[in-house]
Amino acid sequence: MTAYVALLRGVNLMGSTTLRMADLKAIAEGLGLKNVRTYIASGNLLFTSGKAEAAIKTALEAAVKRHMSRDVGVMVRTAKELAGVVEANPFAGEPGNKVVAIFFDEPPPAGSLEAATNIADERLALGSREIYVHYPSGQGRSKLNLRSRAAGTARNMNTVAKLAELAREME
Repeated sequence: MTAYVALLRGVNLMGSTTLRMADLKAIAEGLGLKNVRTYIASGNLLFTSGKAEAAIKTALEAAVKRHMSRDVGVMVRTAKELAGVVEANPFAGEPGNKVVAIFFDEPPPAGSLEAATNIADERLALGSREIYVHYPSGQGRSKLNLRSRAAGTARNMNTVAKLAELAREME
């Protein structure tokens, strides 16, 4: 069994994009995932499975779509991969709430950082399947546009570190 973390894209606490974490847990258990738990109400799912990442992603996206009647992207990482995201953080000296990892299914395309627009004081760096962004003035005020065609989902590094810790405990 492998410990995994699934990060859902665009799941909010209110409005038409709301997905209760109890519902997400039930969806995952219905797919046969084991040791299922959620972390904070923003689409973070931890579980173990003997299935491959691609199969888990496909099954979760289909099940969430049936539940919500809309597409929701899901990025899946093993516990080891998520720990690697924390270790590779090029902005580790900055407050975790001011740094995000934007997760993608594939490595960011070449030129991703150069294509970004509206950069004020933000700093960007490539990861293996992530883009790290340091927002010194806070993410809420930023006008940064990564101009990526790939759909991703962002988590601040405090959340990423906690998810990595929880996933490691499941191994």
